[in-house]
Amino acid sequence: MKIAIILGTRPEIIKMSPIIRELEKRNSDYFILHTGQHYSYNLDQVFFDQLKLPRPKYNLQVGSGTHAEETGKMLIGIEKILLKEKPDIILVEGDTNTVLAGALAAVKLKILVGHVEAGLRSYDREMPEEINRVLTDHISDFLFAPTEKARQNLLREGISNEKIFVTGNTIVDAVYQNLELSKTQSSILNDLGIDSGCYFLVTIHRQENVDNIKRFREILEGLRLVHKEFDFPIIYPIHPRAKKRIKQFNLKPEGLTLVDPIDYLSFLQLESKAKLILTDSGGVQEEACILRVPCVTLRYNTERPETIEVGANVLAGTDPHTIVEKVKFMLNKKCDWDNPFGDGKAGSRIVRILLEGSV
Repeated sequence: MKIAIILGTRPEIIKMSPIIRELEKRNSDYFILHTGQHYSYNLDQVFFDQLKLPRPKYNLQVGSGTHAEETGKMLIGIEKILLKEKPDIILVEGDTNTVLAGALAAVKLKILVGHVEAGLRSYDREMPEEINRVLTDHISDFLFAPTEKARQNLLREGISNEKIFVTGNTIVDAVYQNLELSKTQSSILNDLGIDSGCYFLVTIHRQENVDNIKRFREILEGLRLVHKEFDFPIIYPIHPRAKKRIKQFNLKPEGLTLVDPIDYLSFLQLESKAKLILTDSGGVQEEACILRVPCVTLRYNTERPETIEVGANVLAGTDPHTIVEKVKFMLNKKCDWDNPFGDGKAGSRIVRILLEGSV
């Protein structure tokens, strides 16, 4: 079986890395196609270097644009490569424009589609990611659901049980495989002059937050109040989209230590040593849960409800005073919850299903 791995963003590289490593170990017939949706060194190339992954055979270098521009360019580029390479199956991961474009291009060419991290739902159709994941699930042939809850979501939407495999989430594999490596290869805490357990970490990048001046202003005010209340440094590796909007909206962040986007191993160190994490990222919610670091999600919904059910996470929305209240609540929690995302063997499980037909 010839497999095409289609990816385009930092989270996809991280979550596909256990699958790529398993394919390498088996000396499988596969190649990596990178759309170039993330294209800066700190958001892209450094991950292949640090994680010791083979470089993509193809890079479309699509870059940023409107959803239509990105998806259209990707569809055209991916189709040409799939026609040339003729893989038996493509694998996509998550909910980005890369995922939708890869799945659409493949299904039109009658190439099988495998969706890693299938079945996640926020039930918020204003999120472009929700549209991408729903459409991809419904045209996929192999749906690799990370949890039983994700499987139930798919079944409720009429997807055949024979197509669904509960594998765990490859993010657990990635965290387990790379946490020890990060301890020896990153000095980020020393570089920033902070101590373990004595700072908060924040990430804000989602379109519905940073492109909305009211919501972004509220979040920044909430973070200012958190800093005032608890007097911890708040480290914010700022995403290019958020940085652009801060300038465009003439916002003045207070109480935050803004740093440029950082490599995965350094970010893993920052996550694992933080007192608490505030985020609007789905992947960071998962990583915080796995690392047993309390998380406050700056959204009104989440496609990772398992993190809330086990007590690792709470929704705060964007109201400044609610953000402070939820931080207080999570700081009083015992960090002894169970990890709901699997045993760290999802990557090998997915490859075994594809190559051997067994779970």
